[in-house]
Amino acid sequence: MHALADTTKLVDDGIITPEQAAQIEARARNVMTQLIVNVILAGGIFAATVGLISWLADALSVAVLGAALLALGSLILRRKSNSFAMFGQAATLIGAGLLVGGFGAEAFISYEQVAGPVTVIAGAAVAGPVTVIAGAAVAWPAAWILRRPTRHPFVVGAIVIMGGALHLSGCAYWISESHVTGWPKAAVLLYGAGLIAAAGMFVDVRFITALAIIPFAQMLDANTGYYHAVYAFYSGEPTLSILQMTALITVAVVTRDRWGGRIGRHTLILAIMAFVVANMCALVGSLWGDVVGETLWGPQTNGSEPYDYDTVQAAREAFKATAVVISEQIYAVLWALALIAVAAFAAHRNLRGLFNTAVTFGAIHAYTQMFESFATEPLAYVIAGLSAIPLAWGMWRLNAWLTLRTAAAARI
Repeated sequence: MHALADTTKLVDDGIITPEQAAQIEARARNVMTQLIVNVILAGGIFAATVGLISWLADALSVAVLGAALLALGSLILRRKSNSFAMFGQAATLIGAGLLVGGFGAEAFISYEQVAGPVTVIAGAAVAGPVTVIAGAAVAWPAAWILRRPTRHPFVVGAIVIMGGALHLSGCAYWISESHVTGWPKAAVLLYGAGLIAAAGMFVDVRFITALAIIPFAQMLDANTGYYHAVYAFYSGEPTLSILQMTALITVAVVTRDRWGGRIGRHTLILAIMAFVVANMCALVGSLWGDVVGETLWGPQTNGSEPYDYDTVQAAREAFKATAVVISEQIYAVLWALALIAVAAFAAHRNLRGLFNTAVTFGAIHAYTQMFESFATEPLAYVIAGLSAIPLAWGMWRLNAWLTLRTAAAARI
C-alpha cells in the first residue's frame, strides 16, 4: 500500500518544499481522477452491453449491432484523436461485449431450449465446451497483443477480461448443469480463482484480482445470497474456511515482501479480500459455533428424497460426539484476539488495507457481542476494558522498540 503523508505538515516541518508538496498533490489528484473515470466508463459499458442484449433478445440483431459498433469504434481510435478517444473506446468495447456476451447468452439459452429436462446434461456437455473454447479464443490473442506496447491498453485489456469471463462462464455452466460436486467441483473453482487472479495481474486491475476470492471461498461453500432486500452470508465450514483464507493471506503477504511491484499490489488485495471472508466466517462461528467437518464428512440428506428425521439426527449427534466442536463463546474470544494481533502486525508493516479491515470487523464484533453476550453480563465490559489498557501499553512499547531498532539499522 502507498504510504500516507500530510503534505502541509511536511512543508511546515521543512521536510519538503511547497513546490514538491504541490506536485505530490497534483499526482494524487490525477490518479484518483483517472480511477473514477475508468470506473464510470467501465460501469457504463457493462450496463449498456447487458441492457442491449436483453432488450434486442435476438442473436442476429445483437451480432449486427455489435459488429457495427466494433467497426465504428475501431475507426475512431485509428484517427488518433484524443478528443474522441473515449467515445471510440466505448463503442469498441460495447461492440465487442455484444459479440462476446451475445454469443454466450445464445449458446446457453439455445441449448437449454433444445436439450429440455431429459437431455439437459447432454446440452451442457455441448454448450459448456463451446463457450469455454470460444472464451479462450477471444482472450489469448488479445493477451498476446497486450504484451506488446499498444496505444489502447484499456480496450485490449477489457477484451481479455471479456474472453476470460466467457471462458469461466462456460466452466460454471458445465459443472452446474452436469451436477458436478465434491473435489472435481472444488478443482474447477480453484482453477477459476487462479485464472481470475492471473487476469487481474496481467491487465493490472486490482478490482479483477479481488474477484478471485469468490470462487476460492466457494470451494468450502462460503457464499452469499439475496432474499428480498436481505443480503446474507453463509459458511458451512467456518473453521476450515478461516484456515483456507489464512493460508492465502500468508502466501500473499510473503509474495508481496519477496517480489513487490505489480505482483505485490495484487497479492495484497487478495490478502485483504481473504481477511474479509475469514472475518465473515468468524462472525458465523461467533454466533453459532462450529462442528468442524460436519458438512463435508458428516451425515448428509438429499432434499429431493424422503428421509427419517430421527435417524438423521441420531447420526448427526454421533458425528458431533467424535468431531472437533468449537462453541460460539470460544469463537468470540479467539476472533477478538486474532483481530488485535492482525491489527498490530498490519500497523507495524504498513499494511493499511489489512489494518482498516481489522478495525472495521473489530467494531462489528464488539457491536454484535454487545447484544449476544455482554447485555446480560455487565462484568464482561469491565474485564474487557481493563484488559485493553495493559494490551495497549504493551503494543505502544513494542512499537517504540521496533522504531528505535529500524532507525539504528538505517544508520548502520
